[in-house]
Amino acid sequence: MLFNSIQFALFLPIVFLLYWWLFDYCIGKSRWQLLLQNAFVVAASYVFYGWWDWRFLLLIALTSFCSWGSGILIKKATSKQKSKLWMWLNILLNIGILALFKYYDFFVTEFARLFHFSADGLLLKVILPVGISFYTFQALSYTIDVYRGKIEPTKDIIAFFAFISFFPQLVAGPIERATNLLPQFLKKRTFNYHSAADGMRLILWGLFKKIVVADNCAIFVDQVFSGHSTQNGSTLLLAAIFFTFQIYCDFSGYSDIAIGTAKLFGIKLMRNFNVPYFSRNMAEFWRRWHISLTTWFRDYVYIPMGGSRVSKAKVVRNVFVIFLLSGFWHGSNWTFIAWGAYHAVLFLPLILLGKNRTFTDNVAEGRKLPKLKEAGQMLLTFILATLGWILFRAESIGQAWTYVCGIFNKSLFTTPWINSPTYMLPMPLILIILIVLEWNGRHKECPIKLEKAKKPWQWVLYVLLVIMIFTFGKPAETFIYFQF
Repeated sequence: MLFNSIQFALFLPIVFLLYWWLFDYCIGKSRWQLLLQNAFVVAASYVFYGWWDWRFLLLIALTSFCSWGSGILIKKATSKQKSKLWMWLNILLNIGILALFKYYDFFVTEFARLFHFSADGLLLKVILPVGISFYTFQALSYTIDVYRGKIEPTKDIIAFFAFISFFPQLVAGPIERATNLLPQFLKKRTFNYHSAADGMRLILWGLFKKIVVADNCAIFVDQVFSGHSTQNGSTLLLAAIFFTFQIYCDFSGYSDIAIGTAKLFGIKLMRNFNVPYFSRNMAEFWRRWHISLTTWFRDYVYIPMGGSRVSKAKVVRNVFVIFLLSGFWHGSNWTFIAWGAYHAVLFLPLILLGKNRTFTDNVAEGRKLPKLKEAGQMLLTFILATLGWILFRAESIGQAWTYVCGIFNKSLFTTPWINSPTYMLPMPLILIILIVLEWNGRHKECPIKLEKAKKPWQWVLYVLLVIMIFTFGKPAETFIYFQF
C-alpha cells in the first residue's frame, strides 16, 4: 500500500479512529488494553504490508519470531560463548534470508560470467520482498543490542511483532533501534493533539516532496536516462540535477510521511534526513542523509572494527568497508558498489585530516543567508553528490561513464532539450519553493511549521501546498527505495 494512494487515504483514518476510539473508550482502562492495542497495530501493519503480496507476510513473521526468541535465549544463556552463539545464529538466519532474495541471482550470474557458463538453470528469479533490507536490519539491531546488554529482551511477543512490523516505517524506514522504538510499545500511549498536528504537517510536507517534486522530476529524468547517448551535455546535466532532487524528495518524503503518521499513533521515530543538500562537505552530507542507515553501519560495523581509533591503514579499510557495504545494501548491481566506493574516496581525506567533524551545526546558524565561502562549500558538495547520483541511477557502470562523458564536452554550453515546455515550465518555481522553505526551516523537523509571528500565513501555506499536490499530482507512483 502506497502512502500516496487512495487506499492509504482510506486506510489511515480508519486505523487511526479504531486505534484511539476502540481501545480508549470502548475497552477502557483494563489490563488488556495495551496488549490489544499492540495486537491491533500488528494486524493493521500486516494488512498494510500484505497489500503487495500476502505471501511475504510469512517472511516478516519468521524474522520477528526468530529475533524475539534469540533475545530470550541470549539472556538465558549460561555463558558468554552460548549467548554469542545465539546472536550469530539469528544474524546468519536473517542475513541468509536477505541474501537469498536480494543477492543470490547476482552472485550466481557474476560467477557464471567469470567462468563462462550459463546460469539460467541456477537462477531463482524470485520477487524481492518490499522493505526486506529495512526490517531485517531493524531485527538485527535488537539481537545485537540484547547481546551487548543495551536493552533487556522482552517476553511480550505482541509488542515485539509491533516493533518489527509498525506499518509507517516498515517498508522504507527509518530503520529504528530497539532501544528507541520497542519501549514505546511496552507502555501506555495517550493521544496528544500537538504531536498529531505536527504529524499532519509532516505528512503534508512529505506528500508535497513526493508528488509535486519527485514524481514530476522523474518524468524528465526517465526520458533523458533512457536515451542518454543522443542527448547533449546541458540536457544530461539538467537531468542529473533533477534526479538529485528526485531521489531526495522521494526518499525523505517517505520518511516525513512515516514519521508524521507515527506521531498520529503516539509513536516517535528518529529523524532520517536533515537538509543534506545544505552540507558543507561530504562528511556533513552523510550525517544528514539517510541517518538511520549511516548510524546503523557506524554503530554495528564501523566502531566494532575499530572506527577511526586505529592505524591509518585500518581507518582506510574501515571507511571503504562501510561505504561498500552501504552501496551493496542498496542493491545487487555493480553501480551501487561503485557509488559506495566513490563516496569512500570523497570521505577518506576528510577523516584522515581530522576534518570529518568540522561542521556539526546548521549552516548560517543565526543568519538568514550563508557567507560566500559557505555558499561555495555547499555548491561543491551538491555537485559531488550529483555526480555520485549518476552512478546510482545508471543501469550499468558503462552507462554511467558514457553519461558523465556526455556532460563534459562542448555541448554542455548548448540549450538543453525539453520534451514538453508546458510540463517543464513550473519546475524551476517548484524547486525554488522547496529550497526556500527548507532553508528557512533548516533548524526545524518540519519546515512548514511557521514561527508564531508568521502564524497568519500558516494556513495560506497549507492551502498552497494542497493545491499544488492536486494540480501536479499523477497516478500513485511507487517510492524509489521500495526496491531496496
